[in-house]
Amino acid sequence: MNNESCLQWFCRVAFWEGVSTVILFGIAMPLKYLADMPAAVTYVGWVHGLLFMLYVGFLALAAVKLGWAFKRVAIFFVASLVPLAPFFVERSLRREAAAA
Repeated sequence: MNNESCLQWFCRVAFWEGVSTVILFGIAMPLKYLADMPAAVTYVGWVHGLLFMLYVGFLALAAVKLGWAFKRVAIFFVASLVPLAPFFVERSLRREAAAA
């Protein structure tokens, strides 16, 4: 995997991880607690967990391949824990890639 494709994959995963967070908090959890539908959290939570692991994996891969500083990697990791922050990661990386 070359540097460009690694960055593209990380951007894609960051975007979808953000989408899964929005769906989990905005749709699945209200369905669980307001409509007594716990299966929504079970399935969306599973997908969100998988995307989170992919996010962290691609973050590590990009950090090694692109030589990112520890501070940047730490900020991107913390962003994975904050709802909506992966969208900002994805957008900043796309801008960076377009400028290169």
